[in-house]
Amino acid sequence: MEFKGFDKNFNITGKTAIITGGANGIGRAIASLYLEKGANVAIFDLKNNVEEVAQELNPKNAIGVKCDITDGENINESLKKVKDRYGKIDILVNCAGVALLDDAENLSHEFWQKTIDLNLTASFKMCQKVGNIMIEQGEGGKIINMASQAALIALENHIAYSASKSGILGITKNLAFEWAQFNINVNAISPTVILTELGKKAWAGEKGEKAKKEIPLGRFGYPEEVAAIALFLASDATNLITGENIVIDGGNTIK
Repeated sequence: MEFKGFDKNFNITGKTAIITGGANGIGRAIASLYLEKGANVAIFDLKNNVEEVAQELNPKNAIGVKCDITDGENINESLKKVKDRYGKIDILVNCAGVALLDDAENLSHEFWQKTIDLNLTASFKMCQKVGNIMIEQGEGGKIINMASQAALIALENHIAYSASKSGILGITKNLAFEWAQFNINVNAISPTVILTELGKKAWAGEKGEKAKKEIPLGRFGYPEEVAAIALFLASDATNLITGENIVIDGGNTIK
């Protein structure tokens, strides 16, 4: 295959990206950066203000779709809206997720099941449905799954979350292997604590200061830093990278 080069400014102009959980936090940062780099963006989120978020980010090149990604039929309806608007799908970012934490001896079945249903099963549903569209289009594609440092190391009260994110790594590797023949790249990103509004509240005060001391670089991350990796993985610069997991954790998992 002849090397055709890539845009060294990492523009993804004309590409259509779906970002689940894109109404706030990391997902919103990714949506904002993708739009800045020329993509059309469809934000899938359960939040009632998802359409307003899309309009705020870019009324011309972004749409907000209220979507329950645990519901296969709702996904189908939402994907049709994207295809009707933009004609194709080139990039999927699975960013929606939940963290329901408790110690292993007391974790409820409800917490376990909700975590697995949203973080793992729904992400696979999105991969499968979008992947089939990409295969039918015949032009390849990029799928980026949000995993976590919790897939790599043990964290207190994270057993369900860790299980779901470990599963994401397994899905990523297997889909990358199966879909390489269709030029679909599938990769994952594993962040440490990221200072979204939720992250700031959850890790404020002494708890956060103690946790940062365990990180070699001594700090948590910002949504924009994760978005930069998601842009890299969506760009043509990574056409030879698939089945990989990029860890953004300040060195926390190298100890």
